[in-house]
Amino acid sequence: MSGETKPPIIVKRIKRSGGKGHGSSAWKIAYADFVTAMMAFFLLMWLLGSTTKGDLQGIAEYFRTPLKVALAGGSGSGDSSSVIQGGGTDLTRQDGQVKKGETVAERRTINLRAAQAELERRETERLVALKARIDAAIEANPVLSKFKSQIRVELTPEGLRIQVIEEGTRPMFEIGQAQVKDYMRDILRELARLINDIPNRISLSGHTDSKPYAGGERGYSNWELSADRANASRRELVAGGIADDKIIRVVGQGSAVHIDKADPNNPANRRISIIVLNQKAEKRILELADPEATAPEALAPASGEAPAGAAPATAAPPSTDPASPPTK
Repeated sequence: MSGETKPPIIVKRIKRSGGKGHGSSAWKIAYADFVTAMMAFFLLMWLLGSTTKGDLQGIAEYFRTPLKVALAGGSGSGDSSSVIQGGGTDLTRQDGQVKKGETVAERRTINLRAAQAELERRETERLVALKARIDAAIEANPVLSKFKSQIRVELTPEGLRIQVIEEGTRPMFEIGQAQVKDYMRDILRELARLINDIPNRISLSGHTDSKPYAGGERGYSNWELSADRANASRRELVAGGIADDKIIRVVGQGSAVHIDKADPNNPANRRISIIVLNQKAEKRILELADPEATAPEALAPASGEAPAGAAPATAAPPSTDPASPPTK
């Protein structure tokens, strides 16, 4: 037994590399990460301490939606110096891009003729609509329908003209006077309610036939009578609701302008003409009256003072010649 050979004992040692000995470099990597993190932390603290509130808002907006402004545009931080919209060095701008330097104002060319033509077109449409409304009112209104044969409505170069014409059996005024008959008063006041809805201003003119006014030795003639009747019609229109400053002209034209030129003594020549003026006609009247006048009172003589060529509107004196009674 003592002569038996014992098996050899083999001790196997495993050599491990990269351990925690002084020869390992793993600690260097960890230390570098630590230093980098600390540097980033201190940079962050410095930025927070030295950045204004507006900059902070811009930074926060960018990190919330970093690609929103670049891809979709709209409000965001930055200025127009950046290639990408919303970028740049100024982070306080949140209302879109701001161009630096001089800004050239956009030039707009206005075609005055086209604008004036458009205004005239709209005004014509307004007057056409008024004519249609008056025509419909004449048919439907019991006050006006009885006298539709005496009311003429037409468009003219000056605007919309409404004429109330006298019939031989139905005078509009007292004979030889400017006192308005009851039915004429009703017509004028109904027309005033229709006309007052539009902003255009108004011109009135009175007309007579060619029969001479009786009692002419006192200087009162068809000129004065037509002017007085026009002014009396103005008062009725104002009583019907028309503002007094909308009437810019009241004239008497006597027997100078007839409807029936073949028969100057035709009663139809005795009439009141109301013109709802367009802008061209209104401007022309105001310039002819007084280019420097601004107040409506200076342009529309309400006291009977007629423009040059028209008789002053004064009260008609009663006729004193029994042999030749007035026929107007």
